[in-house]
Amino acid sequence: MEPSQPAGEPPQPSGQPPQAPPAPAGPPPAGGFGAPVPPPPGQQPGYGYPQQPPGAQPGYGYPQQPPAQPGYGYPGQPPYGQPGQPGQPPYGHPGQPYGQPGQPGQPGQPPYGQPGQPPYGQQQYAMYPPTGPMPAAGMPQGGGQGSKQRMMIIIAAAVAVLLIIGAGVFFATTGDDGDGKKDTAGNSSGGTGGDDGSGGDGSGGEKPAKTDAELLFSVDKPKLTDVTKVDGLWVTDKAFAKGSLNSVVGYNKADGKEKWTLELAGQICWGSKHTSEDGKAAVLFQDGKVGSDGRVQPCSRVAAFDVNTGKKLWEKQVSLGDENVRFSEVTVGPDVVAAGGLYGGAAWKLDSGKELWRPDQTSDCKDVGYGGGTGLVAVRKCGSYDSPKIEVQKLDPSSGKPQFSYDVPEGIDYVHVISTDPLVIGVDAGGAVGTSDIIAIDDKGKMRSRISTENGKYTVRCSAVEVEDCKMVAVDEDSLYMGTEEHESQEEDYGRTNEIVAFDLDTGKARGKAEAGGRRVMTPLQMEDGTLLAYMEPTYDQGGQVMAIDPKTLKSTVYLKNPKDSIETESSYRPSLNVRLLYEGGRLYMGQTLMSERSSSLDRKEYLLVVFGSE
Repeated sequence: MEPSQPAGEPPQPSGQPPQAPPAPAGPPPAGGFGAPVPPPPGQQPGYGYPQQPPGAQPGYGYPQQPPAQPGYGYPGQPPYGQPGQPGQPPYGHPGQPYGQPGQPGQPGQPPYGQPGQPPYGQQQYAMYPPTGPMPAAGMPQGGGQGSKQRMMIIIAAAVAVLLIIGAGVFFATTGDDGDGKKDTAGNSSGGTGGDDGSGGDGSGGEKPAKTDAELLFSVDKPKLTDVTKVDGLWVTDKAFAKGSLNSVVGYNKADGKEKWTLELAGQICWGSKHTSEDGKAAVLFQDGKVGSDGRVQPCSRVAAFDVNTGKKLWEKQVSLGDENVRFSEVTVGPDVVAAGGLYGGAAWKLDSGKELWRPDQTSDCKDVGYGGGTGLVAVRKCGSYDSPKIEVQKLDPSSGKPQFSYDVPEGIDYVHVISTDPLVIGVDAGGAVGTSDIIAIDDKGKMRSRISTENGKYTVRCSAVEVEDCKMVAVDEDSLYMGTEEHESQEEDYGRTNEIVAFDLDTGKARGKAEAGGRRVMTPLQMEDGTLLAYMEPTYDQGGQVMAIDPKTLKSTVYLKNPKDSIETESSYRPSLNVRLLYEGGRLYMGQTLMSERSSSLDRKEYLLVVFGSE
């Protein structure tokens, strides 16, 4: 924690007729291990401001370039697992809209990570390009530049051309290929909420009386003029709510009709991934609406609200000098709301809004983000730009005091919290693209196990720099579940399939797998009441499904079968970092988190949210 102070066109569904297989990945490019690229000489740019040569910057807040990452499904966007991930911006960058000005009065040290953050909207959240096979630990890397080089982004209209140079290796491959036969019970859920991995907030995992589902409700996309963050999806036993343009809107669970609207001062920057047991959530948003000239305001406002009623419990900012602190993301933990970013973290009591802690500008350590749910975990970065140190701290939510700390090994660029209970993190090591390894940590702050994603063989997806935004992964007390990359089906003449592999958190070894079956692809969705829920993607002739997988036997049962006549709509919600999926009370909620004026190349209706269920 902070040192204490007084208070386009969507990807086609799997199962299409075969095409020529892609060429195999080549050997890893040369590059040094874990060494950061030094910042350019001269003045550091302001937080979140696009890098430009001196003297060439336009006026305050003016967009540098047109956004290159439109809403999910924009034409030309590759299916997940294909090339498309740009170079990573500075650690803890909040993903604010482009044109964000530098902030005077904030701490003098430069932002952690590489300066020159690409404008908001240019980051492609869900795509990681394939890289070469991972050599064994200790294998000398190729020569070349020595330190890894960051990827460059060249923007042209809506197409991002990526050059990925340099790769590093942190861990040797652990586990096996998923064919392990040992079964280990995993019958307790950890954490809370949805497809970010670690369980649900209520009894959302029950099998519905009927498995044949229909499209129950849909919410039209708001009128947009640019790439817009519409993050946030929350469900209780009475209502469901979705982040929209400058607002959060609640809907009646019985009939899907609009129930309430919570107006916000500006666009949403981040919606909490968790909801408290009594239905409270939090949102981070801009300090004002986007102007007609494109100027945007910083992500500095945090509000807590009641999902059932839409009542705003409180709204806060943290002032340091003449400026308000900008945050990257916000989470909800046990009776606490915590927000973190480049300039540090702050926390408030969930019910009252009483400030618990704020950034200490005299310290060189910053809480760049938090993981919430049933616990509260801080990712903390200390030291200079040239030799940063990252810690993961389990916090007392009432005071922010660390209960224990885990020192992240050198060579790690970014850390993501997958689960707080048990504590599981994802790490990006030594220039590798995407999450290279997953580390389980015990209650004494020691490494419990480490699991390699084997250079993309396993498809966990974490945002480039944010702390709490990992999807397509699930965790219980004993096991971690990841889907494999797609491969040719052995059961069908054409089509692709995959498996979900269970890993033992004590050993890091794979202990078994659940197969999707011919021409189907599935991904972990969430843990509910000791059961793993998985989402089976639609094909060209079958709707998607929600599957329940027994953690002991890894046998699957169909919980929900979506209709064939909604395949086109459902295909817009294939799992990615721009989509939020949540199964609750026998229904599948599918929401977009990033949208643009036109997200599809076809003349089809687009929705902010759709809900499937049997009743």
